[in-house]
Amino acid sequence: MWKKSKVTDQTASGQGVGGAEGGLTEEKGIKKRSKVPGVMITQYVEEIPEGKSHPDFTRKPIALTIQEGKLAIFKAIVIGDPEPVVTWSRAKGEITDKEKFQNKYDDVSHEHTLEIPDVTSDEADTYKCFATNEYGKAVCTVVLNIIEVGFKKTKEMKKSEEGSVEPVQFRKNLKKREGTREEKPMETDEKVWEILLSADKKDYESICIEYGITDFRGMLKRLKQMKKEREEEIAQFVEKIGKLKPITVSAEDSASFELDMDLKDPSSRIFLYKDGVMVPYTKELDLEQKHNLKQVGKKYIFTIKNLDPADAGLYQVDVEGVPVFSTDFKIPPVEFAVKIQEVKAEERQDALFQCVLTVPLNEITWMGKNCPLQNDEKFEITVSEDKLIHKLLVKDCLPLDAGIYAAVAGIKSCNAWLIVEADKNPETKGKKKERKTTMAGASDLDLEKIAREQQEKYKKDMEEDEAVVVKKKRVRDGPLIPDTVVGPDNVRLVNLLDPGVHFHSGLADCSANVGEAAELVCKLSSEDCEGVWYKDGEEIKSSDGITISKDGTYHKLKIHKVTEEYAGTYRFEADGRKTESTIVVEDPPRFDSEGLKEFVVPITVKKGHKATFKMPYGGREPIKIQWYLEGEELSDDSNIKIEHTEGQSRLLLNKLQRKDSGEVKIKIKNEFGSTEVVTQLIVLDKPTPPMGPLEIIEASQNCIDIKWRGPKDSGGCKIDNYIMERQQVGRNTWKKLGPIGAEAHYKDSDVDHGRRYCYRIRVETEIGTSELMETEDVQAGTKAYPGPPSVPKVVSAFKDCINLAWSPPSNTGGTNILGYNMEKRKKGSNLWGPVNLPDEPIKGKTFGVKDVIEGMEYEFRVSAINNSGAGEFSTPSEFVFARDPKKPPGKVIDLKVTDSTYTTLCLSWTKPKDIEKVEDEAKGYFVEIRPAENPEWDRCNSNAITMTSFTVKGLKSMAMYWVRVIATNDGGEGQPQELDNYILAMPPPVRPRFTDAKIKSFMVVRAGNSARLNINFEASPWPEVTWLKDSGPVSKRVTISNAEGASQLLIPSAERCDTGIYTIIVKNIVGQETFSIEIRVTDEPKPPGPVEVEENVPGTVTVSWTPSPDEKRDDRLHYLVSKRDSNKRQWNTVADRIFNNKFTACNIMPGRDYQFRVYAKNDMGSSKPSESPKWSITGKKEKFLLNMPESKTCNLERPPKFLVPLKKHTAPEGYECYMSCAVRGDPTPHVTWYRNNISLNTNTNYYISNTCGVCSMLILRVGPKDTGEYKIIAENPLGRAECATKLTVRD
Repeated sequence: MWKKSKVTDQTASGQGVGGAEGGLTEEKGIKKRSKVPGVMITQYVEEIPEGKSHPDFTRKPIALTIQEGKLAIFKAIVIGDPEPVVTWSRAKGEITDKEKFQNKYDDVSHEHTLEIPDVTSDEADTYKCFATNEYGKAVCTVVLNIIEVGFKKTKEMKKSEEGSVEPVQFRKNLKKREGTREEKPMETDEKVWEILLSADKKDYESICIEYGITDFRGMLKRLKQMKKEREEEIAQFVEKIGKLKPITVSAEDSASFELDMDLKDPSSRIFLYKDGVMVPYTKELDLEQKHNLKQVGKKYIFTIKNLDPADAGLYQVDVEGVPVFSTDFKIPPVEFAVKIQEVKAEERQDALFQCVLTVPLNEITWMGKNCPLQNDEKFEITVSEDKLIHKLLVKDCLPLDAGIYAAVAGIKSCNAWLIVEADKNPETKGKKKERKTTMAGASDLDLEKIAREQQEKYKKDMEEDEAVVVKKKRVRDGPLIPDTVVGPDNVRLVNLLDPGVHFHSGLADCSANVGEAAELVCKLSSEDCEGVWYKDGEEIKSSDGITISKDGTYHKLKIHKVTEEYAGTYRFEADGRKTESTIVVEDPPRFDSEGLKEFVVPITVKKGHKATFKMPYGGREPIKIQWYLEGEELSDDSNIKIEHTEGQSRLLLNKLQRKDSGEVKIKIKNEFGSTEVVTQLIVLDKPTPPMGPLEIIEASQNCIDIKWRGPKDSGGCKIDNYIMERQQVGRNTWKKLGPIGAEAHYKDSDVDHGRRYCYRIRVETEIGTSELMETEDVQAGTKAYPGPPSVPKVVSAFKDCINLAWSPPSNTGGTNILGYNMEKRKKGSNLWGPVNLPDEPIKGKTFGVKDVIEGMEYEFRVSAINNSGAGEFSTPSEFVFARDPKKPPGKVIDLKVTDSTYTTLCLSWTKPKDIEKVEDEAKGYFVEIRPAENPEWDRCNSNAITMTSFTVKGLKSMAMYWVRVIATNDGGEGQPQELDNYILAMPPPVRPRFTDAKIKSFMVVRAGNSARLNINFEASPWPEVTWLKDSGPVSKRVTISNAEGASQLLIPSAERCDTGIYTIIVKNIVGQETFSIEIRVTDEPKPPGPVEVEENVPGTVTVSWTPSPDEKRDDRLHYLVSKRDSNKRQWNTVADRIFNNKFTACNIMPGRDYQFRVYAKNDMGSSKPSESPKWSITGKKEKFLLNMPESKTCNLERPPKFLVPLKKHTAPEGYECYMSCAVRGDPTPHVTWYRNNISLNTNTNYYISNTCGVCSMLILRVGPKDTGEYKIIAENPLGRAECATKLTVRD
C-alpha cells in the first residue's frame, strides 16, 4: 500500500523523472534558473560585487520512495559567497519538531542533510530546501513517498465509519491516481492475459496449456482485440517500442529484462509493478536497492539483485499508468546437489563440466565468460533422462577457451575455471596439433547414484506436500482459495464466513503411453469428505483396470494399464466442488523386439547381388517410414524397392556395388514421437591394386629387399597373398616369383650384381585378384661414393708456398678413405687445375701447395677417394695471395665527430698511410668507446668494417665518452687513434627557436571555459621553459606541461582575473627565445540601461543610454545602435563600435514613429537589447490626389487555329496509340474527332479529352479495324479549322 504526496508532478526514486519545482515567494529581484535542473534562483541586487556570488545548488536533494519505519535522508550541497544559510520547509505543516526533523551539516563533505527517522505516512509530502545569503536565494523541491506496510485497522475503521462503505464496494470506489494505475494483487485471469500480450506467438500454446485455456480460437480473437486497445493506449506516450527480451537470470545472483522504447515525452514517468503491486527502484548504482533501472539511449534494462524465491511473479513496466511490457518470472525450488568443478585440460582435448540438481529441470543455462552458451560445433549440452544430471562438453579446447564457466538453475548458480594447458613441445610449435581423443573433467563421483537419491527424495516430498505432477503442469478448476474481498488501499480482506470444503490442489492433465500406468490425484481441505469420479460425464468406480482410493485428504484414481478406451475427461466432485483433467493416451512408434535382433545383424553380399532388410513395427497410424543409406534418404528407383505392409516395412537393394557399403537406417515417426535403428551393409568385391611408392630397404650385389603399401580397399575381405613377377631390364619375359604371403614385403636373393630389375605385384583375396602395380627399376649392387670434405682453411701463406688443412667427409660411402685430390684456380679464371697427380692422391689432411706465382691470388678445393672412386669436391676456400705475411697498419688519420644525438655518435676518419716494410695497408677498422668513469674499453663492432665511417648507438643521454679507432689487416691490429677530448652524448648545440609557422598572439576565452596554449620549439641541449603572466609568475590554477620540443599552458576554468599577457621563455646554454600572447577572458555583456531619445536639432535626435554594468570591467566593450520606423518596420543598424553612451541619428522624418535599440558588444558577442520608447514628430499631411488613366477595351475573340497539328502514327497490333494536338480560339471551339469521316465522339472504344486547348485521343488496343484517316474539326461562331493524319497498324 502506498501513501503518495499530493503534488502536481509526482516523483519517486526510480518512479519518475526529475522533481517538482516549487514556486518562489513573491520577492523583488531578478529571477533566473540554475544550471542544475529544478533549481530557481532569486538575485536581490542588480550587480553582484566581484568575488561574491548568490547561492546555488551543486547537488540538489533526490526524491525518495521508502517503506514506513525506515530512515529518510535528503542531502544537498550549496555554494555562494558569503556562505548561504540552508533551511527546510514542507507543504503540509511545519518542521518544528527537532527530534523528528533533524537538520545537520558535515564540515568534511559540505553536505546539508535533513533526516527523518522512523517515517510514517504522515510525513509523505513535498519538501523545499532554501539557501539564502545577502545577494539572493536558491530553492528546490523534493518529494517523499511512503510505502505503508501491513493493514492499519484503526485507520480503516475510521474510514469505514466516515464513508459507511461495505468492504465489497472498496474496489469499485478506488480511483486511478494521476499517472499511476490502481494497485491491487493481480488475479490469475488478469495475469494470463498480461503474459499473452507480451509473449511470442510460438509460446501461446504452452501458456494456454499451463493456465488451462482450451478455447484456443476464442483466446486468439479476444487477444487480438486486447492488443489493439493496448496499442492505442501505449501510442499516447510511446513513439515506438520493440526488442522485448523476457526476464533471464545471470550468474551474478541477479535477473534482468530489457526493452527498446522511444518516449514521446522524455520526462514521462516509468513505474514497475510486481503482481499488480508497485515496487520502488533506483536509477543510481545503489548496492542496497534491490530493483534498478539502467537507461542506455532508448534501451531500458531493469535488474533485480540478491534474488530469493519471493521475487517470483509477473513484472510489468508502465508509462504514465499504461502497461507497455509484462514478463513472468518463475523460480523453481532447485538447488545444486553437486556443483561443477574446476577442469584442467590439455590443448586439443575435450573438457566436461557436470552438475546434479535437487529438482528435475528440462534445461539450465550454461554461461561461458558471461555469455550464454548453446549447442553448436564448440559446445555440447546434454541432460540425463531423469533431468537431474546436466553436462557441458567443451570440444577441442584451445588456450582461448580458458576462463570461468557457470551453470544457472532458477536463481541458483555455480561456477568453475577451465584451465587449458598449452603444448610446450618446441618441435610442434607453430604447427597444428592433432586433436586428442581423451576427455578432461570426468568426475570420480557417482553422479547417477546421487541423482537417484535426489529423485527419491523429491518424490517423497511431493507426496507429502503436493499432488503428483505428471508431465504437464497443473490446471486448477473450482474455487481453490477462500473467497476474498478488496478493502481500502487495495488490501485483501479474508471473508470471515466458513468457505466449506475446498480443493488444496486440483487434478492435473496426464499423458501416458499405451501399456503404461496413469494416476490422477487431488487434495481436499477435509478428510471427512467423500467424492465421486466421472469419465466423460459418466460415473466410474473401481474395476479390474481402475483402482479408486482415498488416503486422508488425498483422492486417487489409478489406471494399471492404459489403452485407447481410457482417453477422455475425468472429473472429481466433492461437497459441491469439482475439478477436471484430461488423460491423453499416446501410442508412439516402436520396433518389434524379435525383428530388432535380426535387423541389427550386419548383412554381407557380393558385388552385383541383392540385399533385403525387413523390420516389423507398431504404433498409432499414420506412421511415416524413412530408409537411409549412409545418411542419405532412399526412394524407389530401378535398383531400390521399398514396400510397406501392415506392421512391417521392407527394403530391397539390387545390383549392389562396393561403394554401397555402409550404414542402413530405418526411422519411423508419428504424432507422439519417433524412433530409429541402424545396421550395416557390407558389399564384397575384388581388391584394388597395391599402392606405392616402392621402399627400397637394401639393393646390394647379393639381394634386393623391397616394401610397399597395401591396397586402398581390400574389397571387404582379408588379404590372402601377394602375387609377384620380375623382369630384368632389357628383356621381354616376366618371371613368376609365386604367391609370397599376406605381408607387403619381399627379399629377392636371385639377382646379378649391377643388373636392374622391375617388379609386378597383385593382391589376392577369396573374391579374386586385383589389377597389377608395376614398380620402378631397382639396381642390384650400386656404387657408393664419399661425400665432400670440409672447406679447406689457409694455415699460412708465403710467396712460394701456401699451406692448407681440411677435415674428412662425414659420409665415407661405407668404405675407408684412400686419399684426396686437390685443385686450384686463379682469381678471375674459370679453369680448375690439379695440384697432385691422379695416381698419387694426397694421403694426409694437410698439404703445402708450392706451384704458385708470387703476387697471384688463389682458391682451392678438395675431394675424397674410396673404393668406388673420387667423390664430390668441397666448397672452395677463401682467396689467398701468394706472398709473405704483412705488417700491421698505422694509426688512422683525421678522426672526427660528424654528428651526434642523445643516444648516437657519428664518426669519420681517413685510412692510415702505407709505408713499405713498416706499415701495410689497412683492411678494416674497429671502433671502441669508454665511459669517462670506466677504465675499460668496449668494442662497438665484433667484425672489422671496411668503411671509414661508423655510427655508435645506445649511448646514455648527456654522458661523457672517450672514443678511439683501431686499423687492422692480415698482419694484425695497429695502434689506436683517440679523439683529443671526451664527447658528450647530445645533439649539436641549437639556439632555441619556435617552429610553429603561425602562432596566435591574441586569444578570447569565454569565462568558465578552458584555455589551452600549445607552443612547439626546437633547442639543444634541452632548454629550461618558463611561463610568465604580466611579467610575474602564473597562477597556481594554471597547469604547465612540458615535453620534448613542446610546452602547453592550460587554464581549466578561466575567470576574468586570468586576463593578461602570457609569455613563454625558452632558454638553454646557447641562448633564449621568448613569445607573448594576450588572453582575454570575458563573457557575453550585460545589456545597457534605459534608453532616452531627445531632439536638439530639427531632423536629428540624440539617443543616450545608461552604461552596461560590464563597461568598467571590459575595455573592449562598445555599443551598437539600430533603428526602426513605422514606415519600414524593419530594424536597421545605424551605428556600430560606439565607445561612449550617446549617438545622434539623422534623417528623422516628421509623421513617423521611431524606436531605437542599443546593444552592448565585446569579443564574445552581443547582449540583449535595451529598447527606447516610441518617438515621433508630428507633421501636416497634404491631400493625396490620384489620377486614373482611361482604360481601353481588348477584343480577344478569334477563330479556331491549330497550334500543334496531328502527327502520323504507326502502331503494332495489340498495343495502345495516343494522338494529340493543340488548338486555340475564343470563344472556346467545339472539337469533333472523325475516322474515315465517321464521328468518334460517342464511340466508347476511344478515350477523348480536351483540356485547355490540348485535344487528345487514346486507343487502348490497336487492331486492323483502326487503320485509316483520322481528322479533328474545331468550330466556333467565328470560323472553322481542321487537321488530319493517318494511322497504320503493323502485324
